[in-house]
Amino acid sequence: MKILLADDHALFRDGLILNIKQQNIDAEINSSGSYREALDALKNAPYPEAIILDLDMPDMSWQQGLPLLQKASPKSKIIIVSAIEDAAVIKQVMNKGVKGYIPKRLEPKVIMAAIKLVLEGGTYLPPQLLKNISDKTTKNKDKKSLLTPRQKEVLQYIAHGLSNKQIAYEMQISEATVKLHINALLKALKANNRTQALVMAQKLDIIKG
Repeated sequence: MKILLADDHALFRDGLILNIKQQNIDAEINSSGSYREALDALKNAPYPEAIILDLDMPDMSWQQGLPLLQKASPKSKIIIVSAIEDAAVIKQVMNKGVKGYIPKRLEPKVIMAAIKLVLEGGTYLPPQLLKNISDKTTKNKDKKSLLTPRQKEVLQYIAHGLSNKQIAYEMQISEATVKLHINALLKALKANNRTQALVMAQKLDIIKG
């Protein structure tokens, strides 16, 4: 897999590259510090499977840069990792076909989980949009009754980064039972994956962030 990473903050860029490598993601990563550098990189190399992009870079606006990148590499999955959390901007960007929008303020493990989700073919929605979804799907429901006590317990272990096997050990149940609890809580929270479930549960105050 080839990934192009474009971010004008060298420290964040280097840290993200290190985190990706630590996740055992088999990827060749090229990095750029601006939209123009990213566009030049696309001229000199095969199209990457994914472009991880900081939306706000000094050489041009995202309204200019994003469409140029999409035109230069139309088959690449675009993943935004940005400090911009304006809901209107996020909606505009997602409507342009971006596969993931990840706020930089999130914990590194959440950022990596979101990136992996998109690389594996999923879509990551940021907390702002998830909140809108949760407000609609939980209307006229008691948010505290969405999950059973056991499902909440499983979710707390997930929040602490435990695997299914570790959760099974802590709760003294089988891995198969853990999987059943996880499937049930994902369905209850209208979530597609663990990361979305955690964000939903935090927004609904089911668990603490």
